[in-house]
Amino acid sequence: MDRAHFFSSQAGRTIEAPRQTRTRFGIGDVVRHRVFDFRGVVFDIDPVFANSEEWYQSIPEDIRPPREQPFYHLLAENEDESYVAYVSQGNLLSDADGGPVDHPTVPQLFERFKDGRYRMRRSLTH
Repeated sequence: MDRAHFFSSQAGRTIEAPRQTRTRFGIGDVVRHRVFDFRGVVFDIDPVFANSEEWYQSIPEDIRPPREQPFYHLLAENEDESYVAYVSQGNLLSDADGGPVDHPTVPQLFERFKDGRYRMRRSLTH
């Protein structure tokens, strides 16, 4: 399999990943966690796990997701707070019908919510 390398500042190291990864969600999609009660909007995607080893080991072993799948950076919210979450693809479900996400950073990254997803600000795209 053809592999690529990229530096992850979160992990503090170079990560090896497949050149092509099948992602279920894209930037701007609204998703919810399969187990925990929170939802969010995708603002970045890692092709494989690219956070710190300490972060990975802090997940209880019986629910720890495999590393070899896409991981999503979310502007997340629950009933009590807004925060940034890092979630494996296997733990996410689409929440396009759930309406907009009320996270204070959303207006900095996205233009509007339409048809169940956000559009990234043009000034932030390539």
